[in-house]
Amino acid sequence: MILSEKNKHLLNQIFSKKMGVCLCLGFASGMPLFVVLTLISAYLRKEGVNLKEIGLFSLASFPYTWKFLWAPLLDRYNLFNFGRRRGWIILSQVCVFVSIAVIGFFDAQKSTMLIALITLVLSFSSATQDIVIDAYRREILLDNELGLGSSLFVAASRASSLIPAGLSLILADFISWNMVFIITASFMLPCLILSFFLKEPENLRTPRTLKEAVIEPFREFINRSGLKSVILVVFFVFCYKLGDSMATALATPFYIDLKYDLLTIGLVAKNCGIWSMIIGGIIGGIIMLKIGINRALWIFGFGQLITILGFALLAHIGAESETHPSIWLLAAVLIAEYLGVGLGTAAFVAYISAQTSKTFAATQFALLTSLSAVPRTFCNATTGYLVESLGWENFFYLCTVLAVPGMLLLMVVAPYNKETVSQL
Repeated sequence: MILSEKNKHLLNQIFSKKMGVCLCLGFASGMPLFVVLTLISAYLRKEGVNLKEIGLFSLASFPYTWKFLWAPLLDRYNLFNFGRRRGWIILSQVCVFVSIAVIGFFDAQKSTMLIALITLVLSFSSATQDIVIDAYRREILLDNELGLGSSLFVAASRASSLIPAGLSLILADFISWNMVFIITASFMLPCLILSFFLKEPENLRTPRTLKEAVIEPFREFINRSGLKSVILVVFFVFCYKLGDSMATALATPFYIDLKYDLLTIGLVAKNCGIWSMIIGGIIGGIIMLKIGINRALWIFGFGQLITILGFALLAHIGAESETHPSIWLLAAVLIAEYLGVGLGTAAFVAYISAQTSKTFAATQFALLTSLSAVPRTFCNATTGYLVESLGWENFFYLCTVLAVPGMLLLMVVAPYNKETVSQL
């Protein structure tokens, strides 16, 4: 069977060098975050550090929420004449590599504060890497490639969790912690080497002053779309992923309350979740090459809304039974839910990319992604109180309802038959 020219073009886009770069940079972006969230806390606990001190380490993740504050520096300055994007990528990756590699050399109990400081440096370096990688991806991808490129980036970022949250924890049972952190850091080296060979993207212009780099991204965003449209976009960014984010915030306690044992949760729940999100993201990116970002937001958004009801079904069956629901039903619900999450995230990240100007990509992208994280952080903090008050089944119905405003806003911010046009 001879492929049509259209299908050949599609395959060339999917297997292009740019998509390979998106995969590699996605891995580099995701892994440091999971080191902060998973590996460091496991190290501290295994070495006898108390839970109160470990809990305070969560404060080290604040750079991920506030990264838009220093994003203008990355739009303005060209480090070492390596290029405005490539220079910052290399510097941030070197800092990430060194920060991870040295943690295991310090005594967890005697040097807890020093480890906390290194963790803060790691978070800051990782957040800075995210800023510049997001901008770089925005600048190298064509309009119709934003969906697939963003999807592959997110998929690789999630797959990277298998190193610090999987392989590294297994290795810790057989080798010393300092070797565990060195091996974990070494997974950054291929990405660092690649960064030296990245082609600096062409851009329209570089901000001439730091003041311009701070003010112009906001002025350009408002002038381009109008204040009313900007407000609607911000509300949409708040709402689109809120329902499924809250639904999965207390996933593990939910499985435990359904009477599943930890082995089942580890083998079924976690594996079904992560692989379904990865597969959903990749499939979503390929579909977006065909249908565009706006239609994907509608179709995938409806999918992520409906699949929340699968959790409500599990809660309903669990409440009426003395044993846990069928493991096969659990697997089916999780595959559907996290496929929906993966698809919805792919379209959402592509939409945010399309809303940013290439000239101010670092600042505008950092601002929008930070705005998307803040409301979910505060709302997710209330989930425990909501479950205690409503019960699991009603809680998931509430999460489904909370997904509706984001879908309604699509009528204004991303009409189904009108494609999102990326900005220069």
